[in-house]
Amino acid sequence: MSVSQTIAIDKPPPRARGWTRARIAGYALVGVWALFGAGIVAYLVYAWNPEFFARYAPAYLQGLGTTLSLVAISMVLGAILSLPVAYGRMSKNRILSGLAYCYVYFFRGTPLLVQTYLVYYGVGSFRPELETVGLWWFFREAFYCGVFAFSLNTAAYQAEILRGAIESVPRGQWEGAASLGLHKLQTLRKVILPQAIIVALRPYGNELILMIKASAIVAIITVYDLMGNAKLAYAKSFDIQAYIWVAIVYLVMVEILRHGVEWIERRITIHLHR
Repeated sequence: MSVSQTIAIDKPPPRARGWTRARIAGYALVGVWALFGAGIVAYLVYAWNPEFFARYAPAYLQGLGTTLSLVAISMVLGAILSLPVAYGRMSKNRILSGLAYCYVYFFRGTPLLVQTYLVYYGVGSFRPELETVGLWWFFREAFYCGVFAFSLNTAAYQAEILRGAIESVPRGQWEGAASLGLHKLQTLRKVILPQAIIVALRPYGNELILMIKASAIVAIITVYDLMGNAKLAYAKSFDIQAYIWVAIVYLVMVEILRHGVEWIERRITIHLHR
């Protein structure tokens, strides 16, 4: 005896036609941004001042070099420091795990500006002690203070990125490597990290972009980076172009980094494409 059953299948929703409110709002928003961009370009063309560039372009280039140096050194030192912090976060030892958690919690939970002030102004309060141990030469320089604060800050973020990427690899990968006779260090280096890098690449790229934009903070502590030289140029010329051009330079750097990360991601995930 056969029993026939009728299965009710919902029809797909009808295609949206015409100009909906969401579509109109989207086009209006894009139009506003397009007009804003066109206005900026028109202003720069109208207010073009060759004397301004001849006078301040060398300082901008020097400031750009300072910005790139600050970010590069901070990212490398932060990456090195993030290794023991990430290990502590994954450790089963409550003391190590607690110390690593407190470090990450503090540097991710407080503004980078406050951290920079604490290093630049706070550490300077201990000048006699620093001179005694021979570290005053480091903390008396604003650039070094910026590197120190930025390295500690990005280490906390990079540690969480690294920890999340490693823990995203299935546990079976560890077990499979152990069955082949690989010890934990070999497993981490040859099996886990190659897979974790794919997961961590995007967050690392975002962290680098955030560091590029946050580097403008050091202008407040008398470091003449890109933003510091823009402030100096505006103070002397009272020309808003000083800030417009520096914003364009930051935008170009961010776009180069974004496309660079996307290119690297395509290269290291080519085996995943069909």
